[in-house]
Amino acid sequence: MKFNTKHFYRVSLKHHVLFWLIYFTLNTLRWGSYFSDIKEFPYLYSLTTNLIGFPIHMILCYLNIYVLMPKFAFKKKYTRYIFLILSTIFTMVFIKFNLTYYLVSTNVWPEGPEPISLMTIDYTIDMMFGELYVITFVTAIKITLDFLEEHKRVADLEKAQLETELLFLKTQISPHFFFNTLNNIYSLAVENSKKTPKIILKLSELMRYLLYDTGSKRQSLENEILCIQNYIDLERIRHNDELEVNMSISGDIQDKKIAPILLLTFIENAFKHGAKKNIGNVKINIDLTIKKDFLYFTISNPIPLKTVHEERFNRSSGIGLENVKKRLALGYNKSDYKLVIKNENDQFVVNLKIKVS
Repeated sequence: MKFNTKHFYRVSLKHHVLFWLIYFTLNTLRWGSYFSDIKEFPYLYSLTTNLIGFPIHMILCYLNIYVLMPKFAFKKKYTRYIFLILSTIFTMVFIKFNLTYYLVSTNVWPEGPEPISLMTIDYTIDMMFGELYVITFVTAIKITLDFLEEHKRVADLEKAQLETELLFLKTQISPHFFFNTLNNIYSLAVENSKKTPKIILKLSELMRYLLYDTGSKRQSLENEILCIQNYIDLERIRHNDELEVNMSISGDIQDKKIAPILLLTFIENAFKHGAKKNIGNVKINIDLTIKKDFLYFTISNPIPLKTVHEERFNRSSGIGLENVKKRLALGYNKSDYKLVIKNENDQFVVNLKIKVS
């Protein structure tokens, strides 16, 4: 499992340079057009004033988004933040006034209502609002990009957590399954049964599949059915004529995929609670029908005679079924599956409709 650590919304140095170049060019052309009626060289005047103004814009913007907001606004120190941002803007407006006055023109506000050579209140307020506009615009971009980056980080983290939980659930299945099968082998070995080598061979085939072919998110339905058939063969060896298993498959199973070991959990549960806890002959029915992009899976087994009056099987049947419910919820969309578990005429019945395309 790989966790994606790329920062898709992180702005590089070249993006900063490109942004300010475009902003500077558009602003120069805009004010050059505005000054065409009041200045002899409007675009040159616009260029020189913007060369003074834009470094001030940039200092204010970066100071706000990288220093003032993280240290004060994000820590809910709003009064101090407002005081500092307004003080900083006022200081920069004062610097801008003096640079324009001594380097460009004594009329520092040609776009104003009247020519001025002093830093008036009207000029100060107008310039401070202009700087606030630039700061707000840049800050909005930064906040938006940070939000998108955080949203993606959370989404990646949630995905990683889901994959981790799915992996954990699958590791629960294999030991649980092997534990039950090894119990079968132990019983046969105690009896010195000639079936022991055959059942060990079948178990090795299952172990090979479970250990090496179930790491992917989806496995071919053909392989899953082969795994189920191997498991059923193991149980037939174990139970002899006392066990009757009817398994039917209809529809095209080729090029279909399903979460690995999903169906095997239901099969194992049927044998564990149907065959091993009943006395006498036991019948287990399994049906797999593929229609278009969905598999319709049904399995039924008799409810154990010992518990038929004590405990109904609409409750959890242990680790296996709870595990598979979690795997379905984590690995599939709600519209891609439907699981119904019920009791019918002293039969424990599982119906699963699941997408296998």
